[in-house]
Amino acid sequence: MRRIVLLALFFIVLPGICLYGQHVFHVSVMGNDNNSGSKSRPLRTISAAARLAQPGDIITVHQGVYRERIDPPRGGISDTRRIIYQAAQGEKVEIKGSEIIRNWRKIDYDTWKAVIPNSFFGDFNPYIDTIHGDWFEGRGRLHHTGEVYLDGLALTEAADIQTVLQPSKDTSYWYCQTIRDSTAIWAQFRNTDPNSKQVEINVRQTIFYPKKTGINYITLRGFIMKQAATPWAPPTAEQIGLIGTHWSKGWIIEDNSISDSKNSGIALGKYGDQWDNKAESAEGYVGTIKRALGDGWNGETVGHHIVRNNLIFDCGQAGIVGSLGAIFSTITYNSIHDIHIRQRYTGAEVAGIKLHGAIDVKIAHNHIYHNIRGIWLDWMAQGTRVESNLFHDNRLHDLYMEVDHGPFLINNNIFLSDIALFDRSEGGAFTHNLVTGRIKGGGPEERKTPYFQPHSTKLVDIVNLEGGDIRFYNNLFCRQEVLDTFKKAAPPIVIEGNVFLSEKINWRWQGDSVFLEIPTSIHVDHPRVTTTLLGKTKLVREAFELPDASPISINTDYFGQKRNTPDSWSGPFRLSEDKAHHIKVWPLPGKNKPT
Repeated sequence: MRRIVLLALFFIVLPGICLYGQHVFHVSVMGNDNNSGSKSRPLRTISAAARLAQPGDIITVHQGVYRERIDPPRGGISDTRRIIYQAAQGEKVEIKGSEIIRNWRKIDYDTWKAVIPNSFFGDFNPYIDTIHGDWFEGRGRLHHTGEVYLDGLALTEAADIQTVLQPSKDTSYWYCQTIRDSTAIWAQFRNTDPNSKQVEINVRQTIFYPKKTGINYITLRGFIMKQAATPWAPPTAEQIGLIGTHWSKGWIIEDNSISDSKNSGIALGKYGDQWDNKAESAEGYVGTIKRALGDGWNGETVGHHIVRNNLIFDCGQAGIVGSLGAIFSTITYNSIHDIHIRQRYTGAEVAGIKLHGAIDVKIAHNHIYHNIRGIWLDWMAQGTRVESNLFHDNRLHDLYMEVDHGPFLINNNIFLSDIALFDRSEGGAFTHNLVTGRIKGGGPEERKTPYFQPHSTKLVDIVNLEGGDIRFYNNLFCRQEVLDTFKKAAPPIVIEGNVFLSEKINWRWQGDSVFLEIPTSIHVDHPRVTTTLLGKTKLVREAFELPDASPISINTDYFGQKRNTPDSWSGPFRLSEDKAHHIKVWPLPGKNKPT
């Protein structure tokens, strides 16, 4: 009898150990997809490893260039039993949505032509696929999701073939045309034979994106990922980025370099349905929200993502985009730059970070610069915190808060662009920020937008925005008139403890670091900003508190250092009296962050 029991335990427990034990799969460009995936017999593609990996497994990818689209068929089952995709430590691993094109034939001047059979593209041809969707503006011409790169640098799509057939000047153009079973691409390669260089073209819509929703608990770490033919990503349609979570939960996206997405770099947003790109109105988006609630929009199903320590640049629409799917997420220690700078087309969804429905989202310690906009939080930023970020050289504004009812807390940030804040919301608090530019907004909006029960997606009501209900505590401003626009806004308006400098604050690059030059300043102590001091928002009746409903105290500065007195002070860090300051504000001390 004892032997039977032991055999039964053997057959029950052993399979469980095999199923739930950690397995490491290795991938190498020199491998074979028929191999086992061991270190001595690696697989050749990441996709092959993805098909084998189970919850708790690790996929380690070794040095090389991988040209594939990864569609993970499954994720993990918890935060401690996730599926991890990682670049081997110390090895350069690139994943590209492009392919190399050779056999270019010279036409005239600097213009060359390549003809590619449509079978090369499979079921997706970016030179047929055009950018379109809700709130997209093509400026009177077609734009394709394809792209042409010479030695890693993107050329510019021409509106007509005549442009690309002329001698090239400051800008090198390309143009495409598909006839029957082939696609022709003309491109200008100035003083260059493209057959002796690396010329790549977009062929994949995305690089790491599950076709199915609900692929939870994935970690993506340490890769260089670039060159994808991503679509326009409005809040009313499926949002596909170069990386995308596709209505899933609990992803960690960290330590990656993400660039050259035709539209969005990282997408934390919406699933697709039959209403995609058919709802370009506030009422249409309300319909999107109601359908999402019916399809399981809540913290048990989606969100709770961590996006940290990534370098994100050269994306046509957004560095990070999300509609509803980014709830309860944190976005920290990223460097985001050169987003929507070329402006060949435009639309309403362009920024370094553009989120709809940022419920209990924390955005902190990021370097956000040289973008069309820095951060744009549109609709339903409730329980949101924007903390200790460095903004500069953003063309329109550093931070845009649009038709949110709050509460949202903006603290310890450094705003250096010409327009620091465009506020078309209510229920906000701005504390301990350094602001060198202007602030716009403060008025009501005749648009009905939703608000929710605190720390949830349980809809309470959809109402117009009155504006106002805003607090400015302990900020350091460089313009005396900066808050004039709010003095007549809807009460309550609190403006206390702010310091207005008469001197100019300068900043500069020094190598890969950013320094502030702050002249002699006046030091003033003020009571510390806390949940009690800030009170509750007028409409939502929610306190300024952490997602777990515990109170907030602004007891650390921009650098994360403790404020060492019971009182506080104006601005993001303490400044001594009668002393000029030369302060390194990026990278942050103790952090090896990308620039």
